[in-house]
Amino acid sequence: MSIKNQYLGFLNSSSLWQGRFSDVIQFDFEALNTPAVIPDTLPFSISENEVLGKCIEQFFAYTIDNTKDYQIITKNNQIFNDKITIGEIDFMIRDLQNSKILHIELVYKFYIYDPSITTEIDRWIGPNRKDSLSQKIKKLKNKQLPLLYRQETLSLLDSLNLKSQDIDQKVCYMANLFVPISHIGKKLPHINPKCIIGYWIKFEDFTAKGYLTNQFYIPKKRDWVTSPDTNSIWFSFASILEQVKPSLLQKKSPLLWMKSNEDSYQRFFIVWW
Repeated sequence: MSIKNQYLGFLNSSSLWQGRFSDVIQFDFEALNTPAVIPDTLPFSISENEVLGKCIEQFFAYTIDNTKDYQIITKNNQIFNDKITIGEIDFMIRDLQNSKILHIELVYKFYIYDPSITTEIDRWIGPNRKDSLSQKIKKLKNKQLPLLYRQETLSLLDSLNLKSQDIDQKVCYMANLFVPISHIGKKLPHINPKCIIGYWIKFEDFTAKGYLTNQFYIPKKRDWVTSPDTNSIWFSFASILEQVKPSLLQKKSPLLWMKSNEDSYQRFFIVWW
């Protein structure tokens, strides 16, 4: 997939909530004046083996650089204690309209909704059940945001002529959400419904009866952000079935793009558990 298509997918992503959630304040990404026209060749390169998170950092930085409202002061500053990394400050940004300095932590996640889990916030989990919304919120509140106020961060702030008490903290927390088929169209608490872009099923539900006439593709993880309608390679149900099995055996839940007819596209996970 092209970097341009990945970037367009990023721009079309939504913030997981608006305002304040669990005492974490959201940066209003949707309010940014993003470029009306995206050039075919963007002024940065991303290596083929770069992980999705690093791609997202590049996309966010490029977006901020192309607005009139904000200016990046510094980004991706690792903080050390006796040569051991204790964390990283993602972005320091100058809010030119309000004359404020912002510390922004950037988060971009893919979550599925598991209604069998008791507590609502705990129901949003990674497709492989290795992370969750609640775990990330705790990490932000207990580690990532407090890093600004640690003694080890003082040298960075001094070099920028900044004081921690003059800095506002926000999180740019974007997400793509997938719900069970039974929950499609249902209103769920706390989250921005615009983030719901697909559904998830178990392997036994991926049957010829429901899916035989469609075409499929399994994107690489760094392409998960991309819209399926940009893809040109498609496989039959029988072919994709064989591609899915190795991932499930490795306890990895693949994301599938599905094409129906010539102009209808859907995204869904097949979970291994």
